[in-house]
Amino acid sequence: MTTYQSQRSRPRRRRRTLLIVLLLGAAAIVITAGIVVVPQLLPPGPRPNFQLPVTCGETWQLGTYPGHGEFDVDMFPLDGKPTWGRPVLASAAGTVTQAGINGSLGGRNPQNPEGPRGKGGGYWVKIDHGGTWETQYLHMLEPPMVEVGQHVEQGDQLGKVGSTGNSGAAHLHYEQRTGWTKVETWFDGEPSGITDDATEYTVRRKSNNCAKR
Repeated sequence: MTTYQSQRSRPRRRRRTLLIVLLLGAAAIVITAGIVVVPQLLPPGPRPNFQLPVTCGETWQLGTYPGHGEFDVDMFPLDGKPTWGRPVLASAAGTVTQAGINGSLGGRNPQNPEGPRGKGGGYWVKIDHGGTWETQYLHMLEPPMVEVGQHVEQGDQLGKVGSTGNSGAAHLHYEQRTGWTKVETWFDGEPSGITDDATEYTVRRKSNNCAKR
């Protein structure tokens, strides 16, 4: 092969190599998307026996309000004791998939409850319960007490009630989901009744999150 022919073949080899790299990259993206997306599109498995994510025996007010978001639940204790710092518990066993900061924290805390609001959910945790079922716990006071990848049992403490993120007062914002879709929350085998945010709505529930199941 002449020097001229060798020089001409090099760009072709580089192009072939680049094409192979691009094709492999595209294949990896498709495979990864399939692993992440397809399970979320499958029909949900049996609903876990979710319990209120708060201490056994306590009665809390569950509610929503116009503009809050369909199926979103805000929780406040009704025993008159301070809301700040109360334990946030896993509603059911599962694997932690998110644990950290959603949005920004803001500056609200027990010493400065009227401080500046943050954005999003503040300190939060998301748990995968299998069968596409997930729960989310937002606005916690401090960094979560669990880590991504950690298995938790029902009743394990995830963090403490606070008011980080876009929160007006100390409370627990809670969601149940199947795949990427929020659904009505159920506790101890019964629906909460919170299905939309057209009007303000509250209900009382007593926690039966009394033992790790």
